[in-house]
Amino acid sequence: VQLQASGGGSVQFGDSLTLSCAASGMAFRSYNLGWLRRTPGKEHELIARIGWNGGHTYYADSVKDRFTIARDDDENMVYLQMKGLKPEDTAVYYCAASQLSGSFYAYEWDYWGQGTQVTVSS
Repeated sequence: VQLQASGGGSVQFGDSLTLSCAASGMAFRSYNLGWLRRTPGKEHELIARIGWNGGHTYYADSVKDRFTIARDDDENMVYLQMKGLKPEDTAVYYCAASQLSGSFYAYEWDYWGQGTQVTVSS
């Protein structure tokens, strides 16, 4: 199983960015997918999750109404569209997959991508 995240970069306050994650070697359609982020000294934070059927989306309060998670089961891809980026969104972003419905904590995710850095300057 491999998850490959991409799309990170350095942007300005208020900019938009879309992260992508390509999955392989797994029964993609049976997995719940998520994006988590981590900043130095903090635990992984789940910021968005989408269910195996495309429903049951979850967003952390800190990103609600600014970020959108989407999946493409034909291409085995999951995306995170980020708008209105703020300096506090600066983190390493990870895509992850889980067969556990409602996965929230880091230990509940079965597979992880390698992480992509997002840096937002004020």
